[in-house]
Amino acid sequence: MPEREWLRAGRVGSPHGLDGSFHVAEANPALLRLGLAVTLAGEARKIERRAGHDGRVIIRVSGCADRDGARALRGQELLVPRGAAPALGEDEWWAEDLEGCSVRDGERQVGTVSRLLALPSCEVLEVRREGRAELLVPLISDAVRSVDVVNHTIDVDLAFLGEDEPGAGEGAGAD
Repeated sequence: MPEREWLRAGRVGSPHGLDGSFHVAEANPALLRLGLAVTLAGEARKIERRAGHDGRVIIRVSGCADRDGARALRGQELLVPRGAAPALGEDEWWAEDLEGCSVRDGERQVGTVSRLLALPSCEVLEVRREGRAELLVPLISDAVRSVDVVNHTIDVDLAFLGEDEPGAGEGAGAD
C-alpha cells in the first residue's frame, strides 16, 4: 500500500476565546507546531498561535480571526503533509500507517486494523473481524510480535490476548 501523503493532526473542536483560537479534538501534538502549515477545509493555513498543553491543544490558524470563524470550522480535519512531520523513533508509527493493516497470528488471519485508539494506559489497535466482535490489541511487545508497514501486516499473539482458541472472546451465552 502506498504511503499516505497527509497525516491527521486532529479535528477543530470548540472555540477558545474571541481571537479565532480553538481546541483541537483528537490532537496529535507532535504535528501541531507553531508556524507549521496545515490543510483545513481544503485550504493551506499557518498555525499562528499554539497554547494549552499536549493533552489539551489550543491553536489559531491564519484566516480565522474570530470566534464565529472558529465555530464555522468545527469538526473539520487538520491535515499535515507527511514531509513536515517529525522523524519517528524505532517502533513508532503514524496511525495512518497502521490503519488497514492485515492482522495475523502467525499464519492465522485475525482481521484488519480499523483505527488506532489512544487509551489512558496505552495505544491500542481496533481490529475488525468478520462475523465476530472487534478485538482491541494493546501496542505492547507482549501482544504485538511485529509490525511491517511496508507489507501492511501486523503479527499479534492471540494467546496473550486470551483469544487462542477459535471462537474465544465471542459473546457470552452463545450456545
